[in-house]
Amino acid sequence: MHDTALVNGKAFFDTYVQPRSAAGMTVVDIGALNVNGSLREVCPEGVGFVGVDFSHGPGVDIVLSDPYLLPFGDNEVDVVVSSSCFEHSEFFWVLFLELLRVVKSDGLVFLNVPSNGAFHRCPVDCWRFYPDSGRALVKWAHRNGYSSALLESYVSAQSDSNPWGWSDFVAVFVKDVACAGRYPNRIIDRNISSKNGLKLGSDEFINYTNQTEDMQKLRVAGASPQMHLPIE
Repeated sequence: MHDTALVNGKAFFDTYVQPRSAAGMTVVDIGALNVNGSLREVCPEGVGFVGVDFSHGPGVDIVLSDPYLLPFGDNEVDVVVSSSCFEHSEFFWVLFLELLRVVKSDGLVFLNVPSNGAFHRCPVDCWRFYPDSGRALVKWAHRNGYSSALLESYVSAQSDSNPWGWSDFVAVFVKDVACAGRYPNRIIDRNISSKNGLKLGSDEFINYTNQTEDMQKLRVAGASPQMHLPIE
């Protein structure tokens, strides 16, 4: 996990979980194998944190035999988080529906997925996510019988300590739009550096740009488009 992914994860917990009573909550982390960091590190105390992955290793409590079938009942989990994982999921749309199945009606799904970055197989590397990805996933959920809503999404800035590193698409979903009022706060209202932000109730992008940070920096520097990005 790269540094900005961990920052986004902490911002999610600070915004959506801390205001609620953490005691007794269950958070399930999809793709929990600890590679240079884990969302477990920034999860509030008192939360039951369960890490699932299809590989054994640090941070993994449950090893999946099928990455698209979670060993939880319908409406069982309070929050599902997944960071630096969906780009490796060959059928991420199938996995997204499985996340919605297991969360409660007022449950949340937090996704952090690269919007750029080097080819990095684990064991495959299939996708990058852009500003419209969150809205597309909501439409997919609606077509499959869920009344989900995108509470917010944005693309976070790259780390100053790693200027050619990763930019992250971040999205927060609630399973049932009728429960959206229980979550009045948004990460992008916390002065986080981001582009192409969206908030529930508006179709207007906040800090809109049609260029990735890499494209913007190359344009300013007049550099060659050929560059080498570090893997996660």
